[in-house]
Amino acid sequence: MSDSECRHYPILFAGAGPGARDLITIRAQNALRQADLIIYAGSLVNEELLQEAPHAELRNSAHMTLQEVIQSLAEAYYKGRRAVRLHTGDPAIYGTVAEQFRELDRLQIPYEVIPGVSSVFAAAAALKTEFTMNDVTQTAILTRFAGRTPVPEAENVPALASLGNATLCFFLSAGSLDSLCRELLQSGKSPETPAAVVWKASWPDQKIVRGTL
Repeated sequence: MSDSECRHYPILFAGAGPGARDLITIRAQNALRQADLIIYAGSLVNEELLQEAPHAELRNSAHMTLQEVIQSLAEAYYKGRRAVRLHTGDPAIYGTVAEQFRELDRLQIPYEVIPGVSSVFAAAAALKTEFTMNDVTQTAILTRFAGRTPVPEAENVPALASLGNATLCFFLSAGSLDSLCRELLQSGKSPETPAAVVWKASWPDQKIVRGTL
């Protein structure tokens, strides 16, 4: 059968969840079970999830460029193979999916997105807390510390710290903890502000540190 005669399946972008094997959605799990090709986000994805796809070709995107990822997805599409791009957590949060969407749009290759459980919510569950509470705050901000990668000035730590009692949820920032806490304190946050760090939320080796700034 020629490529033109193949049945073509849309590319599926799926959220793998925060780490625990049973925190992936049923829809994403079914996509893995039916997949012919899975391109997954390296060590950020629990490899136990890949056991759901014993017949799929597996490729680690940590060793691939954007163009290599797109080329692999396009080849699968044209050959009538079911392809899944597996991102950690939910693809919409630091998933760098927009650039992949643009390339697939340019190639006129259809795709769909399967949402996932973000690590920010797995962290809240691990802490047994909620980010919005009556008489405390009705706002939660999902962001990251600048570190080696800059953020817009309007979204830097002093700007966010000025927003009253809003809950600040910092991704990808545990390695900059000293600098982050220092900037929050210099921005006017009280040293007694409650704070917590959750490392590898929902994974078997999850770690939690509680304290104050």
